[in-house]
Amino acid sequence: MVGAILIVLVLLGLAAACAVWVPRLFASFQAQLAERNAEFDRRLESVGATVDRRLAELDTKVDRRLENASQTTIKIHERLGKVDEATTQMLERAKDLARLEQALRPPKARGGFGELLLENLLRDRLPPGAYQMQHTFDSGERVDAVVRVDRDIPVDSKFPLDNYNRLVEAESEDARTLAERQFARDVKQHIDAIGTKYIRPDEGTYDFAFMYIPVEAVYYELACGKTGALLSYAHDRRVFPVSPTTFIAYLQVIALGLRGMQIEEQAHEVMAYVADLQHDFARFADDFDKVGTHLGHAQSSYQRADKHMDRFGTKLERAIEEQEGVEGEAVLELPRSADAA
Repeated sequence: MVGAILIVLVLLGLAAACAVWVPRLFASFQAQLAERNAEFDRRLESVGATVDRRLAELDTKVDRRLENASQTTIKIHERLGKVDEATTQMLERAKDLARLEQALRPPKARGGFGELLLENLLRDRLPPGAYQMQHTFDSGERVDAVVRVDRDIPVDSKFPLDNYNRLVEAESEDARTLAERQFARDVKQHIDAIGTKYIRPDEGTYDFAFMYIPVEAVYYELACGKTGALLSYAHDRRVFPVSPTTFIAYLQVIALGLRGMQIEEQAHEVMAYVADLQHDFARFADDFDKVGTHLGHAQSSYQRADKHMDRFGTKLERAIEEQEGVEGEAVLELPRSADAA
């Protein structure tokens, strides 16, 4: 019984203690919880501010990149417009080239076009007196141009285009071989014609001539063919095929040679002028020596005359003094003669 009472008393004590400490613990827990909530709110506000700042920076970057992308898109559209314009111009040029190709199909038209290109090239690279177009020989043959150095260099324009086009457009090896033979036949005919008609040393030409080919591709086929037989054939007949590019190099050398000849001619003229000046100076030196000799004689004569004049003056003074003395004596003698009378 007593034990039960003690247990009840202990339980009552514990209940009283709990009634006192539990509110205190609960109040402490609420205070800590409020502090943690406040700190969490502060951190949440800080995180929100950071997120807002980052979002603002991200918006700025996105806006800037969108603006750059917009400008890039505008530039791309502009360049696409220019590309379209360039494409249109290229198509127009292609049409012009097609019309030019149609116009150059007749051999006579190709020949005239080649002569025009040759004349333009000579006019651009040489002085007017260094070449002549359409030079006629005594036989009546007429070459497209001659380049005048100390002798004439014949230059004839050839445009073997038909069989070259067949060679380029050949779809089979047999067709290409046939086109190569026809092209070689045309080129050899041109080489023989130039070597026979225009290489005339007895009429003031060199023993070689140029065959001007206005198209680089045709010249390349001639000069760099599979066997090289065409180029050897031309060189054996003293005919040198040239394209616009290689002919410019030849003309540069010719222009330098002409300039050297002109300088040499001017040097001869200067030397002749100097020789004339030397003769004139020699004559002047002789005349100057004669004048010096005459001046020396004149000076000697002047000195002798001066000495004679001095002696003459001395004699004249003596004569005047003697005359004055004689007159003085005569004046003094006259009174004495009167007294005596």
